[in-house]
Amino acid sequence: MTRVVKIEKNGGPEVLEIKEVNIEDPQAEEVLIEQKAIALNYIDTYHRTGSYPLPLPTGIGLEAAGVIKKIGSKVKGLSIGDRVAYAGAPLGAYAEKRVYPADKLVKLPDGINEEIAACIMTKGLTTYYLLYKTFSVKSNDTILFHAAAGGVGQIFCQWAKSLGCKVIGTVGSEEKISIAKKNGCDLVINYSNENFVEKVKDFTKGNGVPVVYDGVGEKTFEDSIACLKNTGTMVSFGNSSGPVKNVDVKKHIAPKSLFFTRPTLGHYFPNKELLREAADILFKQIEYGKVKIKIFKKYKLEDIVQAHKDLEARKIIGPAVIIP
Repeated sequence: MTRVVKIEKNGGPEVLEIKEVNIEDPQAEEVLIEQKAIALNYIDTYHRTGSYPLPLPTGIGLEAAGVIKKIGSKVKGLSIGDRVAYAGAPLGAYAEKRVYPADKLVKLPDGINEEIAACIMTKGLTTYYLLYKTFSVKSNDTILFHAAAGGVGQIFCQWAKSLGCKVIGTVGSEEKISIAKKNGCDLVINYSNENFVEKVKDFTKGNGVPVVYDGVGEKTFEDSIACLKNTGTMVSFGNSSGPVKNVDVKKHIAPKSLFFTRPTLGHYFPNKELLREAADILFKQIEYGKVKIKIFKKYKLEDIVQAHKDLEARKIIGPAVIIP
């Protein structure tokens, strides 16, 4: 038996239920993981509420790290006792133990512990594809990143600075300004009481930026478009304030010949080779000290309802994990 978090209907944090379930042995290409740390990600709230619909009932959670306890007959390159991490479907990371496809796992190097690994897989791999694949930044590029004090933002801003970028970061409250500055932002704008379009134009001497990375969504979309220079790229990779609606090619894209994209993690890592290549690069950024990770808060599995309340109240201002 193992404890897992399930949802039988969509709704608020109260729909999250801990259940005792039997756990089956892994199939030929799967492993059984004893999980040591599970990540809390804002996307988990979308799955819970139904913003991203899932067949119900369902498990929840996309990302965790732990130790392999059993291994399928056709699994290669992994052994019992290996420390591993993952990010992505199938959902069900909110669990003490779980069975997971072997080809979606990455081995952890000695310098990365399970708590750090759990909270960097989604955020760190997202940062990797944003900086290298969605829009390949260059040294001295001036770029705009929304929610610079959030989980992705803290990794992104450090990594972008290590590549030589000038980073403009926005935050939603005064207490988050120091966090964004500490993580490398050259300019921090509180978009709740400052006009970030004016600030960006002033900082870039009226030129605008070549790329905007926006995980906020509806609240920042229109003004983000205004911040872009001609032929710039609008990267809408999240929607914490609500989804972007009614993207109008004539109104938003054509006037400056802009590019618009809504990237998704899974599309960038369709096979284990690409996944493990990206994870190796991510782990090296941490081991070399170019990206520093500090866990903001730890929760017990039985505190999962409160954890989701804190997520939605924006009380979690950095990486957070569940310790099962």
